[in-house]
Amino acid sequence: MKILVTGGGTGGHIYPALAFVNYVKSQDQDAEFMYVGAKRGLENKIVPETGIPFHTLEIQGFKRKLSFDNVKTVQLFLQSIRQAKKILKDFQPDVVIGTGGYVSGAVVYAAAKLNIPTIIHEQNSVPGITNKFLSRYVNKIALSFQDAAQFFPEEKSSLIGNPRAQEVADTPKSTILANFGLATDKKTVLIFGGSQGALKLNEAVMEFLENFDDDNYQVLYASGDRYYEQIKSQVDVTKQSNVSIQPYIRQMAEVMANSDLLVGRAGATSIAEFTALGLPAILIPSPYVTNDHQTKNAQSLVNAGAAKMIADSELTGESLGTAITEIMKNETVQQQMSKASKEQGMPDASKRLYELVQTVIKK
Repeated sequence: MKILVTGGGTGGHIYPALAFVNYVKSQDQDAEFMYVGAKRGLENKIVPETGIPFHTLEIQGFKRKLSFDNVKTVQLFLQSIRQAKKILKDFQPDVVIGTGGYVSGAVVYAAAKLNIPTIIHEQNSVPGITNKFLSRYVNKIALSFQDAAQFFPEEKSSLIGNPRAQEVADTPKSTILANFGLATDKKTVLIFGGSQGALKLNEAVMEFLENFDDDNYQVLYASGDRYYEQIKSQVDVTKQSNVSIQPYIRQMAEVMANSDLLVGRAGATSIAEFTALGLPAILIPSPYVTNDHQTKNAQSLVNAGAAKMIADSELTGESLGTAITEIMKNETVQQQMSKASKEQGMPDASKRLYELVQTVIKK
């Protein structure tokens, strides 16, 4: 089997694709892969390290207001389609899977025009412009949230979850918290705002930690590189043995598996990970994303009883502290939210997507 995956720009498009590739490798040692990304996307740092054959296309997104750049966008899109067709003819994949980003628009569209079986994977509860455009051309649409079904043709859509979930679902308990100077037998709140960090979250966490004196649980905060020095200078963690501040956490899945509550943004990949582990969450959706999709991602979990949500505009040290306390001080609430989170998770997402691939190829 030959599989070409395409997606780029953000980790939310890249990591599900790579998680799926890893799963297929475990099922079929003879499977061949190719990844097509954008020249300026994050995939240029991530994909080459995996050893997967990697090609890039020059492409950019549309500006939301009238701009000469949009003329260039159309030119690059048409050029990328031509380049994608050449890549596809050379590789001759059995299926092409797009996981989002402008580059997947060109590649999946080109594949559809060449009559190669195509699937798009939509991570969010509200789809972006690329997947909406592609939905009329592809054979199948794989959804992570049932809420997204309303935007796509019913006969093409299947709820399969996010492949990243299956990659972390069986992560075992360990002593990894000791690496951060924390106890391995104490309840832990994990707070993170993404690799770069988030200013409003950082300010609220600093305020929360300055007044934090609870011995019943500990806090691990990944501040992001941008805010690490600032928070270190303002919060004296040497006086708080139950607080650890890190610029970045590489083994995030393992840390999640050893935590009791997650606080962070409502990105699709993060949600896939913590629901696969059955972790309760306090979600602060980013107000800076397209179609406010993080709020809608979070709301679906709030409705299920798996998470609490604080709007970015209402986030303070006090509101954060109150939400954390309401969960960490109540064992029954923790257990109920954990159960609901686990029910929302799809720990067999890669398996489901693989089965969908096989149905498309057989046609």
